[in-house]
Formats: sequence, C-alpha cells, structure tokens
Amino acid sequence: MATKESNLPALYAELNKFGQNGEYERALKTANKILGISQDEEAAFHCKIVCCIQLSKFNDALQFIIKNPKLATNLHFEKAYCLYRLNQVPESLKVVDNVPSPSLKLKELKAQILYRLEKYEQCFSVYRDIIKHSNDEYEDEREANLAAVTVNLTIEDSKLEVPVLREDTYELTYNAACRLIAQGSKEDKTMLVEAEKKLKTAEKMCKEGLEEDGVAEEEIEDELGIIRVQLGCCLQLQGREKEAQALYTSALKVKPDDIALVAVASNNLVCLNRDQNVFDSKKRMKSATHDSLEHKLTSRQRRSIAYNQCLLALYTDQAEQCQSLCNKLAKEHPVLAADAMFIKAMQLSKEGKAKEAAKLLTQHAIGEKELPMKLVCVQLLLSHDEKQEAIDILESLNERDRSLPGIVSALVTLHMANNNREKASVALKNAVNYYKKNKETTANLGELWRQAADFYLRGGEIKVAADILQEMVDASPSDTKTLAQLVVAYVQFCPEKAQLLSKRLPPLHDLSETTDIDALETSNWVIGTKVAKKKIEPSPGKPTIDVTQKKRKKRKRKGKLPKNYDPNIPPDPERWLPRHERSGFRKKRDRRNRDTVMKGTQGAAAGASDLYDITKMPTNAKPSPNPRHSSAVETSGPRQQQRKVQQKKKKKGGKW
Repeated sequence: MATKESNLPALYAELNKFGQNGEYERALKTANKILGISQDEEAAFHCKIVCCIQLSKFNDALQFIIKNPKLATNLHFEKAYCLYRLNQVPESLKVVDNVPSPSLKLKELKAQILYRLEKYEQCFSVYRDIIKHSNDEYEDEREANLAAVTVNLTIEDSKLEVPVLREDTYELTYNAACRLIAQGSKEDKTMLVEAEKKLKTAEKMCKEGLEEDGVAEEEIEDELGIIRVQLGCCLQLQGREKEAQALYTSALKVKPDDIALVAVASNNLVCLNRDQNVFDSKKRMKSATHDSLEHKLTSRQRRSIAYNQCLLALYTDQAEQCQSLCNKLAKEHPVLAADAMFIKAMQLSKEGKAKEAAKLLTQHAIGEKELPMKLVCVQLLLSHDEKQEAIDILESLNERDRSLPGIVSALVTLHMANNNREKASVALKNAVNYYKKNKETTANLGELWRQAADFYLRGGEIKVAADILQEMVDASPSDTKTLAQLVVAYVQFCPEKAQLLSKRLPPLHDLSETTDIDALETSNWVIGTKVAKKKIEPSPGKPTIDVTQKKRKKRKRKGKLPKNYDPNIPPDPERWLPRHERSGFRKKRDRRNRDTVMKGTQGAAAGASDLYDITKMPTNAKPSPNPRHSSAVETSGPRQQQRKVQQKKKKKGGKW
C-alpha cells in the first residue's frame, strides 16, 4: 500500500508543470496538497508564496510568511516585496537593510524602495553599483531607471552635475528630455526647445518599436500618452498654451489606465484655465485628487495639485472649503505653509476682513517670506484705507529691508499723507545712514541722496538739502547736474559759496558745442509748425532745399455781393450777430407749449368760462341765451380747425 509521502514526487512534478505554464491557481492548490502531506516542505512553501504574489494576494503571502518563520528564513525578498506592494515602504526597506549580503534582485528592490521614498541620492548610488556589477538582458531597463533618478535629482537642484547617458531607446530619450525640462525655465527657452525635439523623437521611436513588436494599438496609445503629456508640459512652459491644451485633451480622450497620467494632465489643464472656465476646472480637479493617487504621485506632484485645489476654491468663492484646504495644505506640506496662508488671507480679504488677513500673513512672515508677505499685508491694508497699520508693518521690517529705495519711498509717501513730515524726514535719514555705514550698494545710496535732497528742497529746508548735495558732489565731482543743483541751493542763503562753485561749472560755449541747434529749431514744441524750418534730405547729386525760401503765391478772389445790394443804403449793424440775438427776432411758437391763451380744456375758448359763471356777471346783465353771438372774442380750438384736403392729381394718360 502506497503512503502519502510516495505521492510527493508526482505532486512536485505537477507543481513544476503548472508553474511553467503560468497556471498559478492550480499550482497554489498543488502546493497546499504537498504542505498538507508534509508541513516542513520549504520548496512547496516557497512556491505557495510565489503563487500568491503572482495572483496579487500580497496580504495572504505576507501572513503566511509571518505565521511560518521557520519555513520563511530565506524569503527576505518575498517579504520585502509584499510590504512594498502593500505600500508599507519604510518597513520594506528595513527588511532589505537587515540582509547581510543582499542578492542582485534584493538590490534592485532596494533601489525601487528608495525611489518611492524619494531618497534619490541613495537610489542613484545603488543603481550605479547594480549596473557596474551586472551584465544581462535587463541592462536597458536599469539604465532607464537610472535616468529617471537623475531627472529627479535635477529637479531638486538644477545646477547639479549628472552623468550623460546614452539615448538609443525611447525610454532613455524621454528621460533625457525630462532632465532638460528640469534644467530649463521660462526665461531661458533653449533647453525647452531641445527637450521638445527629444520628446518628439522619443514618440516616434516608441511607436515604431512597439508596432514592430506587435503590441496592440491600445497599449501603444497608453505608452504614447505619457510622452505626449510631457510634451504638453514642455510647450506650456514655453508659453504655447493652446498647443499644450490640445495635447492634454487628446491624451485624456483615450481614457488611459494610468491614473497618475490622468491626474497630471488634469492638473495642468486646471493651470491653463486659471480663473476662467471654473466648471471644467472643478471636473478636472476631481480626477487629480482621487484617493487612489496617494501612492502613485510624488510628493512634489501632490503638493502642486493641493495648491491648485486651494486656488480653485478661492476663484469659485467657496470660503469655508478654501480655508479648510489651506489648513490641510499647510499641515501636510510644511514647505507650502506660507503660500497656503497667503491664499487663506486673500479669501479673508475678499470677505472684507483686511485686518484679520494682515494678522495671519504677519504670523507666517518668517525667513525668506518675510518681505513679500509683509508687503502683501501693506497692500491689503491700504486697499481698505488703513494707513497707520500699513506704516507700522513697514517700520517692523529689518533695517536692510526697511532701507530699500521702494520701502523708503512708500514710508515717506504714507507719512506725508498723514501730514507727518518729521517722520518722513527720519525715514530718509535712517536709510541714508544705513547705506553710508554698510556701503552695500552705491547706486541705492546715490538715489536716496538725490531723493532726500529733492524732498528737503520742496519742503523749504534749503540748508539740509545743500548739505546732502554737497556730499553727493564730493562723492562724484564730475556730476554737473548735482553741482548745478547745489549752486541753486546756495544762491538762496549763501551767494558767496554759490559764486565759488559756479566757477566749476563748464562754460556755456562748451555746452553749446554739444547742442544741435538745427534740431532745436526744427522741433515743433518750441515754435509753431508753420514757422519751423523743414529740410528735405538731398538725393544723390541734388542740393539741400530750404522750404522756407519757397513762398507760394495765393490767388486773391473777389468777394461776392448779394443780388439786392444797394451801395447807397448802409448795411445792417446787426448783420454779424447770430439771428437769435438780433432785435427783430421772433421766437417761433411751439404748438405743444402754447401760452396761457391756449391752456385749458380742448376746444374751450379763453374767457368763455366767465360767460357761464353767474357769480362773475354784472347785476344788470342777463345770461345770453346763445353764447355764440356774445360779444366775447372766441378762438377756435384744435378740433374746430378744418384740415386742408389735398386732391390727388390724376396722371396723364390714365384710363377713364
């Protein structure tokens, strides 16, 4: 009688057959049969774990490994891979790091884990080591992955030197283009133009290569979609927004299976829409913020999408949603905390809460964001006529920022608006003293000196202005403009110094040598266009013609006299007055606005009502039985006037 153990060779043969044919469900059942006969069969247990992984039952495989530590002593790769696919990436890295001498496939898995964790420098070193110590058919894929790592390194630091890789496959060409996009910018479009060429080359290589391999049309379109969306991004950075929008739309019409690709294209379309077409943007944003995208996008991509979502809520006036999204963005992505608070402040400002918005911005004005955030506060406050609060924020800036020419100008203007000339003067003096003490930029100091001098001259403080101009002259003695201003200033309170300094000014004949007198004479702003000289440029072989020398002779025409003109009768003295100002002018009566004679009931004559009022009759008079024959003057009303009937003339030659 055969024992169960005697069936093991046959079951292993069956297991091997199913595994080679890819029938993992049947192979899993066979492995379970073997383990049912003998629980210590490591080979069968290993096959069972591999079958679960092939069937995407990662959680089941991980549980089997955890429950059977004796059988899983050498299954480090399988355990780490299951953790990686279950998005437990840090735990997966710990498993790999605990292996003393990892195999090649463990190193490749480690590189993938580091890429997912966005530890690109470590990932780059691992891939470089793998490529150096391996030589098989997966060389192109490893180099393509290395190229992807270099792209992300370039995004983090565009000036970082990365090795130049070959470009003989469409994946390598695509990644080379992505690296150029990361290095390029809107100002320098040369790299973007080169990236566009490489992307078009990669698209052509991809299509031809996949068609030769007999790949289905749908799979080819999915693969081309990634390249086309990246090409759209390149065009968008160049400012060719319509072309980019067409590429994004066509890529989404295919309905690709890659949800990350859909999210990126949708987000870029939202960027193109800006504050227009918000309904389309809301639909696109739903595709870009799906829950399943958490582990499909990089942190930089998720950050950009979350930021655009906040802006969209601001544009659509969804106040509560905007504030909650801004708080979420600041919490999940501290790098954009200041930008999130900026959007939140804009929403508060739209609601009329300028002071609350300014307070929020001031709290997050730290480090590099201090100056721009506080300037936004000032803008918000000034838009709501809060001058003093704006002054306080500008004065709270550090000494260097407070001494910038634009800030000084704003402070002086605001102080003068508050009729506080003393504080305006102090702001100017502090700025000048800062640049004199630190000697950072002479351009700013010279500009501030000139503005300060002009400020004191307009304010009547001539001596203070003269001292400032004197310092400017000492700093640059060749500046004749400043020297002339100083002479004008000294003339008002110290003519002796003015006379002495005026000798340093260049003589008038030197100034006249550099003056184009012909240009002054021909300039129409000095004299009229009729008097100004006009010169015609001579053609070859012809002399210059002065137009003023040619005088046109105008023909004098004899004045026409009226037909009934009588030289013996003097002309009317009012002939030059307008008709309505002449003494004999009679205003034409308006039928719609008649005088008091015509006022009253239609058809009623003026004074006729008195004939019927018995209280106004004399005592000895009797009412006339027939008012039509009374002595009162009657005027016919509008209805009593007869219309003139115009008879139509018959045409000659008509039929009778």
